[in-house]
Amino acid sequence: MTVPPTAAPSRRSLLAAVLAFAAAVTLALAPATRAAAEPDEGQNPQLIQNLEAAARGYLEAQEALENAKARQVVLRKELAKAQAELAPLRKEVGAMAAANYANGRLTGFGALLGSGTSEDFFARATMLEEINYRQNQALGRLLRLEDKARASKEAMDAEAAIEQAMLTEMKKRMKAAEQTLIKNGGRSIHGWLDPNSPAAIPAPRNADGSWPKEYCSVHDPTDTKGCVTPRTLHAYEEARKAGYKRFTKCWRTQSWGEHPKGRACDFASASGGFSGAATGDDRRYGDRLASFFIKNSRALGVLYVIWYRKIWFPGLGWRSYSGCCGASAEHTNHVHLSVY
Repeated sequence: MTVPPTAAPSRRSLLAAVLAFAAAVTLALAPATRAAAEPDEGQNPQLIQNLEAAARGYLEAQEALENAKARQVVLRKELAKAQAELAPLRKEVGAMAAANYANGRLTGFGALLGSGTSEDFFARATMLEEINYRQNQALGRLLRLEDKARASKEAMDAEAAIEQAMLTEMKKRMKAAEQTLIKNGGRSIHGWLDPNSPAAIPAPRNADGSWPKEYCSVHDPTDTKGCVTPRTLHAYEEARKAGYKRFTKCWRTQSWGEHPKGRACDFASASGGFSGAATGDDRRYGDRLASFFIKNSRALGVLYVIWYRKIWFPGLGWRSYSGCCGASAEHTNHVHLSVY
């Protein structure tokens, strides 16, 4: 029995089926593109927000602590200088007081009355005026120095109180970050750091050493059509100058985290963009880049760094970081940088 022509597959339909199958296999095997592997923070906005708040509080307390220490150094120098001048001055004023007591309070009048001529009288009067002037100056200087020494000591005590308060605040923030990470499976873990990482040029600070408040106000150099803060741009440019020039993306739209505020960047470990988990040279590239940001954390105002299932937090060091659902969420294909 012959098969009707309509039941047999045509050459055209067979070719179309083969091409469709080949295309499906090609798409399945092709490496992830930059757009398809959009990084995220493990779909855990609350974790990131808690870490951000703890990191900001820690850095602010750290800056206040450094300022208090620097102020104490200046005050100690002022106090030491005042005390060095006080010792001989107290001795000088004491000798003057003893001489006045021994000679009597009317010695000056007696000296004037004992003068034989008018010229002698005026000479003695001028001498007594000079002595009184010097005594008054010495006494006034003594009182000013004592006031200065007292004020310096009080200021030192105040700075010491600030220092203690900031130390307490730093420990509090560290504890908060630690508890947040522990609740999310984070534990203390070894993280590779390169002691030979190049030094970055520090980002601009206020006159008192604190970080200026910044907003998403400058063009994002990673062609997202978004914006970044000046400090984020500075960190990006310093990384580029240090040789870390692989694909990077900073600003992106989302309802939480630092990316939409222009305070974070994702640095791909592979030259082609965000793909699978890094190995070999790509893994070493990510290690070196994370180390660069950590070594220069004070200079660049780093809040935290995430890389290869680990998060680095100021004051805590490396902790394990559990992402979800792929290399981008686990940060095994890119280094995440968040800046104050």
